[in-house]
Amino acid sequence: MAKTLIKSARIINNGHSFKGSVLIDGKYIAGIYAEDTLSGMQEDASSEDVRIIDASGKWLLPGAIDDQVHFREPGLTHKGDIMSESRAAVAGGVTTYMDMPNTNPQTTTLNALEWKFRRASEVSAANYSFFFGGTNDNAALIAQLDCKRIPGIKLFLGASTGNMLVDREEALRRFFGETDLLIAVHAEKEDIIRRNRAYYIAKYGENLNVSFHSKIRSEEACYASSSEAVNLAEKLGTRLHLFHLSTAKELSLLDAGPLSERRITGEVCVHHLWFSDDDYKKYGNLIKWNPAIKTAEDRDALRRAVNDDTIAVVATDHAPHLLAEKAGTCLTAASGGPLVQHSLPAMLDMAVDGVFTPEKVVEKMSHHPADLYHIDKRGYIREGYYADIVLIDPDKPLIVSKENVLYKCKWSPFEGYTFRCSVWKTFVNGFEIFSDGQVSDDATGMEIVYNLK
Repeated sequence: MAKTLIKSARIINNGHSFKGSVLIDGKYIAGIYAEDTLSGMQEDASSEDVRIIDASGKWLLPGAIDDQVHFREPGLTHKGDIMSESRAAVAGGVTTYMDMPNTNPQTTTLNALEWKFRRASEVSAANYSFFFGGTNDNAALIAQLDCKRIPGIKLFLGASTGNMLVDREEALRRFFGETDLLIAVHAEKEDIIRRNRAYYIAKYGENLNVSFHSKIRSEEACYASSSEAVNLAEKLGTRLHLFHLSTAKELSLLDAGPLSERRITGEVCVHHLWFSDDDYKKYGNLIKWNPAIKTAEDRDALRRAVNDDTIAVVATDHAPHLLAEKAGTCLTAASGGPLVQHSLPAMLDMAVDGVFTPEKVVEKMSHHPADLYHIDKRGYIREGYYADIVLIDPDKPLIVSKENVLYKCKWSPFEGYTFRCSVWKTFVNGFEIFSDGQVSDDATGMEIVYNLK
C-alpha cells in the first residue's frame, strides 16, 4: 500500500486542535506534522511515491469507536447485517464497533462467538469486536473467554430484544466476581416495568401511545436496577460499565476521577443527548428505545455529564428494525433504531451549537472508548497507531434522506434533518474506505485487540 499524506487539515486530537498534516504508511500513522514543521514532512513525503490529499478547511479526527451496536447477524438479517451496517458505520466516521450478543442464535456460546469473528473477517468494512452474552446458565464459560479478543460480558438486567434476562443471584455473583473482564449491563428493573405496564393498561387500556413508554420504563426502573448492579460490583470489585444511561439520577452512581482509576463507568447514547420526551409527539415510535427517552431535564443533565467527564463514553445502541416493526402501540412497536451512520454528525452538530466542543466529542467517541477497553493502537492520532482517520467537512451540510441512508432497514429518525457538518473521507487501517458519499466494496476491517491490564 502506497503512502498517503493528508495535508493542511485541522487536527483535533487529545484535547487540542492545530493545523497540520498526517502521513499514512500502510496500515499505520507514520508521521504527524504541525504546520510549522513542513520541512520534516516534505522529507518523509518525498522519500517515495506518496499520494497527496489536500485537506485544507477540513477537520481530521481519529475514527469513532462505538461500544454498543446491534448489527443483527446472525438470524435477524432482514433488519441489518455485518456488511450493511459496517458500511453505514464508516460512512458516518465510525471505524470500530463492538456488537451485542442478542442475535439468533445468541452469542452465548464459544462457537457462536467464533462464528461472528469469522463472518466479520469476511465482510466488515470497519474494525470489529463482539461482546459475549451472559445468561442464567452459562457462567461456567467465564474461564474460557479470551480477554484479548472480547471487550467484556454483556448482561441484560431488564428483558429487552432477545429475552436474555439474567435474574438469578448465583449467576450474577459469578459474572461479577469471577472475571477481570468488564461487565457491561442493560439495567432496567423488570418487576417495576411490569408493575407500571399493568397500572397504565388498567387505567387507559392497551392502546397506549409511545408517550407512555418513558412512564412504563421509568426513572425508578432504571435507577433501581443500576444501583443494584453498582452495589454488587462494589462488593465484588467488578469493572462495571452501565450502558445507555437515560436519567439524571443514575449519574450519582458513577465513579469520579481519572478514567484509568474508575471501576464504575457509564455510557450515554446519542439519542438520549438529542431527544427528549417532548419529541414523542413529532417522531412517535421512531424514537422508541429501551431505556426510554426521558425528560428534557434528564437530557440536559446527561449533556452536562459528558462535559464534566462524569460520563465516560458516547455511543449509539444502533438497533435497526424495519419500519413495519416500528408500527403499533407503545406495547407492541419494536424498541430501537438505526444511528451509527449519523452519530458523529449529530454530535458535531451539537458542538456547532456550543453544547460540546469538537475536542470533547473526539474524547468521548474515540479516546475514551479506546482507553476504557484498553484497545491496542486505536482511538488517537499517534505515530505507530492504526490509521483509522475521519475527515470532516465543516462547511458541507448533510441532508439525511432515504437516498443516502445506508442502513439495511432504509430509514433514520433524522430523515429530513440537515447536519451542518458531513463526513468527507474515512480511512480504516490506512485504506480509504469512504469518500464523497461512496463506500468501497473492500472488507478492510480488522479484529481489534485488547491489552487488559
